[in-house]
Parts: sequence; structure tokens; C-alpha cells
Amino acid sequence: MTHSKHFLWITAALFMFSAMLTSCIEDGFTTSSSDVLTFNKDTIAFDTVITLQGTATKQMVVYNRSSKQINISSIEVAGLATKGHFHLNVDGIRGDSFQNVEIRGNDSIFIFIEAYLDEMEKDEPTLVEDLLEFETNGMKQSVLLSAWGQDVVRIKGDTISRNTRFSDAKPYLIYDTMYVSPGVTLTLDAGTTLLFHDKAALRCAGRMLANGTSEAPVTLRGDRLDRIVGETSFDIMSGQWGGVIFTPPTMGNVLKHVIMKGSTIGMHCSAYGDTTNCALKLVNCVLTNSSSTCLATAACYVQLIGTEISDAAEEVAYFAGGKILASQCTFANNYLFEVPSLPIVNVFDVEFSDGTVGKIRADINNSIIYGIAPGLNEGDLDEFNVYLRYCLLKSPGTDDAHFINCVWEGDPQFLTVREDHFFDYRLGNESDAIGKGNATLCVPEARYDRYGNDRLATGSVDLGAYVWFFVPDEQ
Repeated sequence: MTHSKHFLWITAALFMFSAMLTSCIEDGFTTSSSDVLTFNKDTIAFDTVITLQGTATKQMVVYNRSSKQINISSIEVAGLATKGHFHLNVDGIRGDSFQNVEIRGNDSIFIFIEAYLDEMEKDEPTLVEDLLEFETNGMKQSVLLSAWGQDVVRIKGDTISRNTRFSDAKPYLIYDTMYVSPGVTLTLDAGTTLLFHDKAALRCAGRMLANGTSEAPVTLRGDRLDRIVGETSFDIMSGQWGGVIFTPPTMGNVLKHVIMKGSTIGMHCSAYGDTTNCALKLVNCVLTNSSSTCLATAACYVQLIGTEISDAAEEVAYFAGGKILASQCTFANNYLFEVPSLPIVNVFDVEFSDGTVGKIRADINNSIIYGIAPGLNEGDLDEFNVYLRYCLLKSPGTDDAHFINCVWEGDPQFLTVREDHFFDYRLGNESDAIGKGNATLCVPEARYDRYGNDRLATGSVDLGAYVWFFVPDEQ
């Protein structure tokens, strides 16, 4: 009798274990109309998409919250968009339409979406929308697909051999290298945007005039207009395109309100040792986020006025010989991907191929040199004609013949928060740069910063490229 009881107990235990196991790995399909899908997003939105060009891939997750398997009868794009196409990759398989897609109980699948838009035949961006539709157990669900299509003017390795004007009507997409011939002027109207494909560059042996304004700057950037992941823009990535090279016999280049970002080599300028005629003038510009140097000049006369030069893997500014005049500039380096070991501003004489030496003459006034790298060349400047007047520096030091009325071990309290990928070089409320400038060193073209703020409005001049305004604390 005792043995029989033990046998019954064991049999009952095995039956219960089998039932539990069966319930844990339920393979039956639910047919209930109440068992539908859930999604991690109700909208898949692409940023501005260049027409006739592929996009980055967006991702969504489709969940089956039921304990049973679910069969999705169909997954497809509705085809409502007349000017574009959205292509799918469902759980590793590419296509535009899928049938009988199964998801195990309490499981999920990934869907990847790409957009390809036809030409909009308009100058301004145009919204394209469609629906990603799902049918499950007789129930239909959908996710909105949207993208803004932007037509562009495509330039593929062109040589500009006569005076040319680019307008703000639509962006220009540059492949390879666009070359401006000697004696030729390329004019960029206010609001003009130049988009550069991977490794593309602009080389100018003639002259470039950029007529940007506070309200409509000229923009030079890579052609990745989307986001890397989540809300993180491709703007944080350096090295997306080549750069801008002004090469002999170039002369008289004037760039006003230009924003240049994300390049590999930044902006270079050389002019055969001519320090009498100005080869390059930057007024209220921003050169930022280069995978080498933002601005490099060799044996030429360059004027920098109200300009921000920031964030580079090497120097943000590299001056080899020539003549440099910088007024109301911000030289800052908080490069995201590494801590640069080279100085923020590097100045030195240059030796030409014939053995002669081109001496540097640099006057940097009412400016800021600050960041996670050393400020200037190590050692003193006695052998160089370099003078900093009313400048803020992070490093300790004292005034001498080369440093006049400087703020040593100062902190500009930039609004930049490097760890949050937020780069804003305006001044914080406790900045040591507020009111520390000399109005007589503020050249006329520097009176208004790139936001249109008057440096002389309060009777005292702030250091750097930007006029300080009170920033309320976040509540």
C-alpha cells in the first residue's frame, strides 16, 4: 500500500510538471481579435532627406504581448506617398511586403525602415507621408512613416571657370572636389547651404565671397542630415567631408556669417608669403568640429573678427608665418572624441623651400583661449612677434611684453556641456570674460556679434566672440 501511494505521488508530480512545462512553451496560435500587436513607436520620422539619395536606417520593435504565438497576416507599406518609397527589412529579410510573419508568445521582432524620395520639384522641403500597415487576426493597425524631402543642386567635381553666384533657393550637394579657378569669384548669397559628400572638398585659387547674415548664415557641412541614434544629431561627428582650401594665387576672400562644421581638414589658406594684401577675412563665422585642425594658415595675411574657432582633434587654429589679426574671437577646444595634446592656438615662423624664413606677426585682442588642451605653444614667445591684449587664458601666468592686460587662470563659463554633446560658446553668468575687454581694440566690423548683439551697448566690452546676456537658472 505504501509503495502504491509513492507511485501515485510521483505520477501526479510528473503530470503537474508536464502541464507547467506545456504552459511555459505554449506553441499554439492565438486567433482572438483582442490579441493584437504593440509597437515601441507610433511614428517613424526621418529628418530632412536629400531626394534621389538613400537614408540612414530607422528601427522599430513589434511586440506580441500574448502568451501564445501570433501570426501577422501581412506587413506592408500602404503606398500612399506619390513622391517617395519606404523600404522594409523584417527580422533580417528585405522586402516591401511580408505575409504570415510569426512572433512567439511574449516575444518581439525588429523592423528596419529606409526611405528613398523622388525629386520634389520644389525649392523648399516637402513632407512625404505613408503608413506601415499590419493585419493580425482580422484587425488592422498602422504606424505613420514621414520624411521631409529636399531637392538639391548636384555638383560633381566641377571647375568654376567664370564668376558664379550660388543662391539660397536650394542646397548644393558637392561630390569630389569643386575648384574655383584663378581670377574667378564664387559668391554665396545669404542663406546658401553647401552640402559635401564623403571626402568632398572645395578648393579655391580664385576668390570666394560669402554674404551670410545673422538671420541667414551661409552653411558648409556634410550631407548627413539625419541622426546617429535617438535624438543625437550627426552634427557631433567630425571628419564627414574634406574641407575648404584657399591656395595660391587666391586673394581677397571675405566670409561673413559662415558656419562650417564636421570637416576633416577644416579651412586652409596660403598665399606665397604675401602679408600686405588680405588673403582671408572671417567676420562673425564659426569653424567647428574638425578631425584635424579647424583653421590653418601659412605665410599669408588673415583677419579674424568676431569668429568662433572650436573643437578639433589637433589645434583649433594653426598659424605658420604671415600676419594674423584676431579681434573678439573665441578659440576653444572641447573636442568630443579625445583630449587633444596640441595647443589650442599654435603660432610659429615658417621656413620656405628656398631656405628663407617667414616670420609670424600675430595680434590677438579681446579674445578667449580656453579648453581641455593647452592654450598656446609651450615656452615663451620672445622669439615670435605674437601679442595678446585683453585676452582670457586658462593657464596661469603673468603679463609681459607679449601678454598685455590678460585674464590669467580665467574661466569663461561657456554654456558648453561636453558630456551631454552640447557645444555653445556663449558666456555663462559668472564668466571671467564679462566686461574685461578694451573698446578701442574692438574693430568696427566686430561691433555686433553673429547674433546681432551690440558689444558697445553697455559701455563695457566682453571678451570673445559673443556678447554676454543673463542666462536664467533652470528651475
